[in-house]
Amino acid sequence: MKENEEKGAATSRRDFVKQGAIAAAAFTIVPRFVLGRGYRAPSDTLYIASVGIGGKGNSDIAAFVKTGKAKSAFLCDVDQDYAAKVFDKYPDAKRYIDWREMFDKEHKNFDAVHIATPDHTHAVVGSAAMQLKKHTWIQKPMAHDVYEARMLANMGKQYKVVTQMGNQGSSSDGVRQMMEWYDAGVIGDVTEVYCWTNRPVWPQGNGLKWPAQSATPPNTLNWDLWQGTAPEKPFPIGLDQPGGIKVLPFNWRGWWDYGTGVLGDMGAHILHAPMKVLGLQYVSSVQTSVNGGGDLNTGPNSNYTIMHFPKTDKTKGPVKVHWMDGGIIPPRPEELDPSEKWGQGDGGMLFIGTKGKMTAGCYAARARLLPVSRMDEVNVAQKYARVKDGTDGHYAQWVEASLAGYGKMETSSPFEQAALLTEAMLMCNLAIRGVNLPGKAVSAEGGSGRRGTIYPARYIDLNYDAPNLKVTNVDEVNQFVKREYRQPWKLSGV
Repeated sequence: MKENEEKGAATSRRDFVKQGAIAAAAFTIVPRFVLGRGYRAPSDTLYIASVGIGGKGNSDIAAFVKTGKAKSAFLCDVDQDYAAKVFDKYPDAKRYIDWREMFDKEHKNFDAVHIATPDHTHAVVGSAAMQLKKHTWIQKPMAHDVYEARMLANMGKQYKVVTQMGNQGSSSDGVRQMMEWYDAGVIGDVTEVYCWTNRPVWPQGNGLKWPAQSATPPNTLNWDLWQGTAPEKPFPIGLDQPGGIKVLPFNWRGWWDYGTGVLGDMGAHILHAPMKVLGLQYVSSVQTSVNGGGDLNTGPNSNYTIMHFPKTDKTKGPVKVHWMDGGIIPPRPEELDPSEKWGQGDGGMLFIGTKGKMTAGCYAARARLLPVSRMDEVNVAQKYARVKDGTDGHYAQWVEASLAGYGKMETSSPFEQAALLTEAMLMCNLAIRGVNLPGKAVSAEGGSGRRGTIYPARYIDLNYDAPNLKVTNVDEVNQFVKREYRQPWKLSGV
């Protein structure tokens, strides 16, 4: 596929990539008939530049290439050792360490950008890619902060590029089946939904601290570039020393500077279906309780958070969505067979309707009505087209839509929709982080003269003014809506 019309700039290596940088010669486009039968013309191939390839990026790339319509043309990772297996798998792909250099030098040579970096760099890379008019895939969650999600929401439309968040469950048959049941009135009006996951499966909470002692990063890792937008920290000592930690390649998820905790990891897979089925938009308030020693640095061992959503076109009134993690699960539905297990696996969801219930697992898998006997009684016509190959087809869908061009095909999780889901998840995180945010010291009641610390975000609903991106009743937590980036990082094109 030929590159999209180019306009805009990416982020430069020191003060952001200069507009219109000189690039290498573009790939030659050969007509299909010249190649002969069985060969695909380069004009029918999506050339992808991937940023962050050692972890989830590895399986993402494999899924894109498996379509037969995409080429992994450029690979970028700050950890050359962790990415080595992927470099070896695609020897024809050109390699980079700094994505800004790759965008600068190669932007004429690729059509799309795939981003699977840690959460705190999703938005800066994604905004730069879209400003270059590149079709953009960002792994879940789409952003680290509420502000970032809101800014990215309309950039696909603004720059006319095809976008997709990497929450494969949004392409599942289960989501569409539950939409059809709900639209047909099978379970009546839904007022509450319970969502849960078994995460975290990485260290967080329990007094986890960044070590005071530092170590020398491996010479295969660009630690400064990995930190990106986050505050600068020394590379920590490892688990082989007292008080050491392991942050890379996976455990960054529990640290607020880099990750978005359990909700950022699994919320996009589990909360998508309730938001899609019920047409939920922005939360109006959030309340939470936490357990297990989370603080201003890491998330807790577990939390129970309730999101309040206003009435939508698909509900008769407001909706409560309950989020539970770290081993907390909702009460067992009385409609279940006594021998059936409840709450096992990666997680799930339970819709409580005025005429019945429906449930599904993570990714909206195994969608079913409760009691299960209703499955034999209910026959609802298919209303929503299925994505070919379901969750596995999530990747091919983006490739096909990108090849077709902006506005020609829909994707399951375009940024304008993914941003709503991401913002809801991040509002939960704002409440979770706020629990440990102290306010001003005050005198104890009764005039005893004793002074203590108050925590203004505890034990209350945080009321959210979505149009203005602001919590209205506890100003202290608004610092988490939009964090300060370390210089010279910034969002592009907003």
